[in-house]
Amino acid sequence: MIDVQRLRVLRAVAEHGSFNRAAAALRLTPSAVSQQVASLERTLGAQVVARSTRGVTLTPAGRIMVGAAESVAAELELARQRVASLDTGVTQLTVATFTSGGRLLLPAALTRLMAAHPRTVLHVREGEPEDTLPLVRQGAVDLALAYHFDGPLPGGRGPGSTLEWTPLLEDPLHVVLPQGHRLAGRDALDLADVAAEPWVLGCLKTEAYLRRFAERAGFDPEIRGTTTDYFFARSLVAAGLGISLIPSIALAPGIPGLSSVPITSPAPVRHIGVAAIGGRDRPHVTMLVHALREQAKLHDGQ
Repeated sequence: MIDVQRLRVLRAVAEHGSFNRAAAALRLTPSAVSQQVASLERTLGAQVVARSTRGVTLTPAGRIMVGAAESVAAELELARQRVASLDTGVTQLTVATFTSGGRLLLPAALTRLMAAHPRTVLHVREGEPEDTLPLVRQGAVDLALAYHFDGPLPGGRGPGSTLEWTPLLEDPLHVVLPQGHRLAGRDALDLADVAAEPWVLGCLKTEAYLRRFAERAGFDPEIRGTTTDYFFARSLVAAGLGISLIPSIALAPGIPGLSSVPITSPAPVRHIGVAAIGGRDRPHVTMLVHALREQAKLHDGQ
């Protein structure tokens, strides 16, 4: 039989990339971590990590077992919550969200949920998808409002994962520039049209995305400002620092003196959705996902 504690140790090794860092996170000795992993390998009859002077990496068998470890952790957390609700009748629900999507979609959806299930205690955690999606898989978060660009979900699905992704809406990025700019009146822009402009970033992940699309358009963007807040980025554009690439849902509230112009096809887009563990009978989660879908439809209809 596979020991749950050994799965927990393997998951920590996978997360931290070494026995030493996993040991520090688990408050164990590196020797104890190594012994737990070796015992798991003996039980399985297969190597789960490849050891080197640079740390450890998962083998194919290890990736399968980490997926199983996350599923086990999620099921144990769900069972703990259900036991806790037996006496009180209160359901705890933890929702993770990124900032701009949460501001647009989450408040009204939570209001609908609370109206139908008033004995629900809600917890909301803000974070980027690469941080919150693993928490869903591990059972620490019930669902996450998240996004990805044109690649896979960050920290999302993996071997053995039961993570389900429900698409909500497409969020195209716009070029934001001062109203007096020579291109501000255009109906749409090709990124090549702004190749000579300096840029302000409203999200650090946007830089890689901008550079990828700029390469296709034949230029290397000059970055004048970096922020982690789209409103601040637009404020810097209004101050004359440069132009910016901003998702459509982050264009509100408006800032005087700015124009936003769509990008011609193929346009960069954020894909917004909600992630939860599938295959479970959880009415609160099901209703909240439905409410988020309804809010997304209202936004699409605007």
